[in-house]
Amino acid sequence: MNDEEPVIGVVGPCAAGKSTLVSDLRSRGYQARHIAQEHSYVQDMWKQISNPDILIYLDVSFEISIMRTGSNWARVIYEKQVQRLLHAKQHAGLYINTDDLSPEQVIEFVLEIL
Repeated sequence: MNDEEPVIGVVGPCAAGKSTLVSDLRSRGYQARHIAQEHSYVQDMWKQISNPDILIYLDVSFEISIMRTGSNWARVIYEKQVQRLLHAKQHAGLYINTDDLSPEQVIEFVLEIL
């Protein structure tokens, strides 16, 4: 990584693939940051934490998030996360619904855009 590379912030609900994407981007030399906005009531936390040059919003449906995590969390928790992420979603430069995508497909798509 070098300081001239753009800072890429990644936000989205739990199990959308944020950690995997950030790891994949970092392994390729990008300055990528996982922003845990879904756990905060501060609407522009994504901006306060890293003020990224590029904001990527990874989305996932409630049903797929349950399948990926094997959890039994309530839909209301998921819906609260989606609400907390609304500001970030509205300001994202790239939106990807990961429901039907493998981690490899997500990184390939992001790299094409970058």
